[in-house]
Amino acid sequence: MRPSSYLIALVLLLTAVTVVASVWWPDASFVLLCLWVAIAAITVCDLMLSVLSNRMNIEFDLPPQGFVGHPAKFSIDISRRRGALPAEIETRLDLAPELVASDGKLSRASAGDGGGHIKASMSLHLTRRGQYAVNNLWLKWQSRLKLLDIIVRVPVKRDITVAPDISPVLSGAIKTQILPLEAGQKDLRLRGEGSEFHQLREFATGMDPRSMDWKRSARMRNLVVREMRAERNHQIILCVDSGRLMAEQLAGLPKLDRAINAALAMCWAAGLAGDLVGFYSFDSRPRLIVPALPGRSAFPRLQTVCAKLRYETQESNHTLGLTHLSGRLKRRSLIVIFSDFVDSITAELMIENIQVLARHHFIVYVALRDPAITKFAEPEEMTLETVARSVAARQILQERRAVLEKLARLGVLCLDSTPEALTSDLVARYIEIKSREMI
Repeated sequence: MRPSSYLIALVLLLTAVTVVASVWWPDASFVLLCLWVAIAAITVCDLMLSVLSNRMNIEFDLPPQGFVGHPAKFSIDISRRRGALPAEIETRLDLAPELVASDGKLSRASAGDGGGHIKASMSLHLTRRGQYAVNNLWLKWQSRLKLLDIIVRVPVKRDITVAPDISPVLSGAIKTQILPLEAGQKDLRLRGEGSEFHQLREFATGMDPRSMDWKRSARMRNLVVREMRAERNHQIILCVDSGRLMAEQLAGLPKLDRAINAALAMCWAAGLAGDLVGFYSFDSRPRLIVPALPGRSAFPRLQTVCAKLRYETQESNHTLGLTHLSGRLKRRSLIVIFSDFVDSITAELMIENIQVLARHHFIVYVALRDPAITKFAEPEEMTLETVARSVAARQILQERRAVLEKLARLGVLCLDSTPEALTSDLVARYIEIKSREMI
């Protein structure tokens, strides 16, 4: 409880009147005393009326789990136990620092249902993976005569687990992209131009005569052709750099979370396409490694592992990390490396070690492009500050382009995507690799 602005203004006004009256009318002290007693009595009555009449039941709802980068809804339901509820109630949450309320942790709920029911909701932005607490709910409303602000603390003691974002998997967007590999135009192309035997078919006009199986045609006394399809059961390794640079915020989320979300989408897509998926992470030293499993079986395990992946503050050691990965692989694999670099000088060691891996494996290098740098490179207003910023941004983009071109000359497939388009671009590139049998 605290005095409201109305009570403070009234006390200040009466104080000024008291000072003036004490100077000019010394005999008015009894009247002034009566005024002060009256204000005190009205305030006490206002407090008692508010406490006795505004008794309420408070219920709240918070989902136990949410996806990083998505809002979670915290709902508040207030109903009267006795008397009428206040016309307006302000709500505020005592949150963990990793949870951010959309409107500065303050929302206003208006009374409805004849003053006997109030509903309010707040959107919590989940910016980091982990388990975080919502500790207390604070309510504030004005008393009946608006002389006091009643403040109540309600313990919440609820936890919310922030997991990697698998909404593209749940929505079916990944399956829609992979569907052409199972049926349709791309499937026919894969069956005709693949390297793995699929079945025998009766020869029809327009088929390639080079696919004719003459021995079986002679045995069956009918022309048949060998139908091929793309090879399945490829080994895919999702390699995530969890070093200091990947903890940088990009469009509201750390780069590491963007990489994890795209890696899980890639795992699900590979499972639908019949490939094996493994996982590997490193920073200053090797961290987690999960052997390659069938994609659908690997997905829940990778989801659990990625949820526990920490945000590191150490510099990434690409030499140690990629050399360790190379020693663990016994067969040719598709390695998807999620990493980043600052400039061409710091990227030299990374390029050298990726070059070693590219001799025996097919490498896809995934980097996140910061839209803000592109915006700085093309300023709308030409001032001294914006021009200097534009020159620095253009130099960063030029060095970044030089590193990616150097990787491309080594046979590495580079994907430099924006944060919003990373998942769809990566799955589309995987479909292209499968259809062209580049593994």
